[in-house]
Amino acid sequence: MSAADEMSIIGLAGKVALVTGGGAGIGRATAELFAQAGMRVAVAEIDAERAGEVRDALEKTGCDALVVEADVRKGDEVRRLIEAVDSRFGRLDVLVNNVGDYLGFKTEFVESDEDQWQALYEVNLLHMFHVTKAAIPLMRRSGKGGSIVNLSTVEAFRGIPLTVAYAAFKSAITGFTQSLAVEVGQHGIRVNAVAPETTNSAQITATSRVPPENREYLKRWFPIGRFGEGADSAGAVLYLASDRLSGWVSGTTVVVDGGALAAGAWMRMQDNGWTHLPIIVADGYTPRGDK
Repeated sequence: MSAADEMSIIGLAGKVALVTGGGAGIGRATAELFAQAGMRVAVAEIDAERAGEVRDALEKTGCDALVVEADVRKGDEVRRLIEAVDSRFGRLDVLVNNVGDYLGFKTEFVESDEDQWQALYEVNLLHMFHVTKAAIPLMRRSGKGGSIVNLSTVEAFRGIPLTVAYAAFKSAITGFTQSLAVEVGQHGIRVNAVAPETTNSAQITATSRVPPENREYLKRWFPIGRFGEGADSAGAVLYLASDRLSGWVSGTTVVVDGGALAAGAWMRMQDNGWTHLPIIVADGYTPRGDK
């Protein structure tokens, strides 16, 4: 079976998707995978250079693509974005709220301030409200249902120190996803989330931070033995976008973390034994205080 045949089985050919923050990382990997599936793809990207790069990449595949430079934290720019999608395609079948995953300010909560909270709120949650509210009427108008996929993080399901406000907004995505799924299910619209662990992207260059001689540690941190790649989360998004693959899946979160959340505190040791206690040695990734 050819790759084209495999993609046709997914049942997304000809459908219209909007991916926010689609100029790099998970967003771009998702946009390119949607193009491979035969979808028509709209991308919202705040950075002009990245917008140009993803536009070129999608057009080279023959994809019917629309790239709009927009700051989706702002309601007026979101309205302009949705109007552009409507004008170009006349419908919307899949929305991927990918903007976010901005940890921002690493500090103890008592040292944080309202300006920091607001910045984290806007990039990690508010934009999702703006885009989803504006997109649902267009999605409903087609009468064919649809799929909304919100990018969250594994940190929504465990404690993370020094980024308390960030974690709070990411946890809110879970409630938003579940409640919206109940509300719009009557229109055939499914709402789900994808929660990645540390993933190599434009914002995070995880693997290269680990010296080659220390990459053996990766198999201790993740049962799968590596950091994530954009394609890992893009595959989960594709699954949730497809009615054929996930038509009765709504209100849930797919965790894409190499098994890290399941492992909890358990880590593999050098002798292949296991421990759930801290290993107090340099890990080759986190900066040490004596350097």
